[in-house]
Parts: sequence; structure tokens; C-alpha cells
Amino acid sequence: MILANAFCLFFFLEETLRSLASPSSLQGPELHGWRPPVDCVRANELCAAESNCSSRYRTLRQCLAGRDRNTMLANKECQAALEVLQESPLYDCRCKRGMKKELQCLQIYWSIHLGLTEGEEFYEASPYEPVTSRLSDIFRLASIFSGTGADPAVSAKSNHCLDAAKACNLNENCKKLRSSYISICNREICNRRKCHKALRQFFDRVPSEYTYRMLFCSCQDPGCAERRRQTILPSCSYEDKDKPNCLDLRSVCRTDHLCRSRLADFHANCRASYQTLTSCPADNYQACLGSYAGMIGFDMTPNYVDSSLTGIVVSPWCSCRGSGNMEEECEKFLRDFTENPCLLLSLPQEQGLKANSSKELSMCFTELTTNIIPGSNKVIRPNSGSRRARSSATLTAVSFLILKLAL
Repeated sequence: MILANAFCLFFFLEETLRSLASPSSLQGPELHGWRPPVDCVRANELCAAESNCSSRYRTLRQCLAGRDRNTMLANKECQAALEVLQESPLYDCRCKRGMKKELQCLQIYWSIHLGLTEGEEFYEASPYEPVTSRLSDIFRLASIFSGTGADPAVSAKSNHCLDAAKACNLNENCKKLRSSYISICNREICNRRKCHKALRQFFDRVPSEYTYRMLFCSCQDPGCAERRRQTILPSCSYEDKDKPNCLDLRSVCRTDHLCRSRLADFHANCRASYQTLTSCPADNYQACLGSYAGMIGFDMTPNYVDSSLTGIVVSPWCSCRGSGNMEEECEKFLRDFTENPCLLLSLPQEQGLKANSSKELSMCFTELTTNIIPGSNKVIRPNSGSRRARSSATLTAVSFLILKLAL
């Protein structure tokens, strides 16, 4: 019991500190020096309405045309333009995945940020707004992956990937867009460009409760695992006669603003962190799964390499043959897919563990709000009430838990 309470204490302290540290939880003077980002399309409109910003932005775009960063910074006029723009909304602007003017937004973002980097960086900052992780999302995702809610004996025999396809067919939008990409990607002569476009539309326009179930369904037999691998019709969308070099594939991807952005977002949300419990940045494996799905339909499309039930491996269709003196960098890039602890813990082979963890966390809330706090007979939902109220309730619960542990 003491050990369980200690676990709850650790979890709540972490959540409370993260909540209090979030910029959105601050008000008034606490926000001094911080400004909320606007999307780059809107930031461009604001800049265009201000003559100094507008002229400096045109200057910077001319500076970046056909010049490397060092040449650009050696020009005083270019330096002055960059300094002005760093104080404008354009500098902090971000985009939303799937937004109406996503490509235009990303073009504006990279027109600024490509000139700020020291050559080609291994990891680039994501141009997308960060995905916030909520406990309710974690509980819901664990349920989606593991099929919780059904009888355990029945669930063990179920083909969750087949169930996911059936669920998609019951939703008009999911059924329509799934049928579209299957029709395009399953033709005798593959048109990869059209296949990729249809896949992007499916994963961008269909709610994740359907797409995640199909892409990350948990399996108990090879037939189910093969169905999962075939979700994106890999013979057209993924595989090819030869595997290109991974660094060459990355270079091709970075010539396209959309592909470059999705790859940067994957690295931002799935890059292994050894300072968190789940090895994911901010323990947000939901964001990692979203970024992984966001790369499907591009040159860097990842997929399951086989139908294995254990030791699941995902990878883009590439290898490190012919890397020369860049082999170490190539292997590092490839390991971000094949041996990435954040990504691997997010995939189906670990969903049973996460489902159990979610139940334990839910029990923590119940324990803290019914058994530990005297006179309480209601369960406080993780996301109910205002942020300040939730933080206050959490701190109160922690205080009682500390007293209980002391006793």
C-alpha cells in the first residue's frame, strides 16, 4: 500500500509541476517576455500591414535566394532585416497539421527559419504547434489499442485490426476516404504520387480514433499483424525495387516543405529522451504516434518491416549502404525509427503495459479523492474544472498523501 501511494505521489507531483510550468497556466506579469504564437498565414498578414516589417521580410527573402547562411549574414542589410523580423509575429509563428492553408503556412515558416540554421541540421525544430497530452487522451488511447471494455477471453481471440476496419466502415467519412486510397493504391500499375496523396487525405481528415485503431491495433496472431502491415498498401506506397540511401531519402524529403515539416515534427515528438518515464519528450507518446502517422504519404513513409508479433520494428524504405564517410550519421538517422525507445513504447507491442499503467493511474485518482481525502465521496476527473482549480486539488491531494505516508 505504501509503495502504491508513493507511486501516486510521484505521478501527481510530476503532473502538478508540469501544469504549473505551462505558459497557459500563467497570467499577468508572469507572462512578461512571452507571447503566444499565431499561425504563419496570419503572421504574414500582420507583417504585410506594417510597412517596416513588410519591407524587411521582402529583403530577407531576397537575401536567402541562392545564398548560404554565412554569405547572407555578412550582408549588413540582410542582418538588419533579420533583426527586425525576430521581433515580429513571423519569427514565432507556427502551423497546424491539416489546416486549410497548411502548405502556405509552412512555406512562410521555412522562408524565415531556413536562414537561421547553421547549414543542414540533423534535427530541425518542428513548425507545428505542440500537441498537449491530457490524461483522458492517454486513457482513451490505451482503450483503443488494447480493446479494453470487452470480455478478456473474447478480446484475446479478437482480430483488433479487422475490428478497426469494420469500425471505419461504420463511419461515412472514414469509409469514403479509406475506399479512395485502397482503390488508388491497389491498382495493377502503381501511381505512387496519387497513392501518397490519398493516404495523406485519409490520415489528415479522419479522426484518430479510427486511423490509430487501424495503424496501431494490437495483434495476437501473424494474420492480424500482416493485416496491420498492409494498412497503407505498402506494395505501392512504401516498397520499391531497391532501397535508397536513408540520407539521400532525407535530402529528397527536405526539398518539399510538407515532407520536411512532418519529418521535423517526428523528431521533435519522438526523439528519445532519457529524462522521462516513457522515453518520449514530456512523456507525450500520443504526440509521437500523431507525428509518426503524419509522415505516411510522403517519401519518408514509415511502416512495419514484417508481421512479427514481438520485437516490432518500423522503418522508412531505405538503408545505409553506400553512405561512405556519412555512415555513422546515416545509422543514427535510421535508429530513430528502428531502435527508438519512445516510438517502440508507443507501438502495439507495449499497449498492454500502457493499458495497465492507465488503470493504475486512474486508481490513483480514485485513491487520492475518495480514500485519502477525508469526507470525499466523489472522484475528481483528471481534466475537470479550471487549470488553477485542478492544480489546487492536486496539491491538496498530495498533502494528504504525504501525511498518510508519514503515518
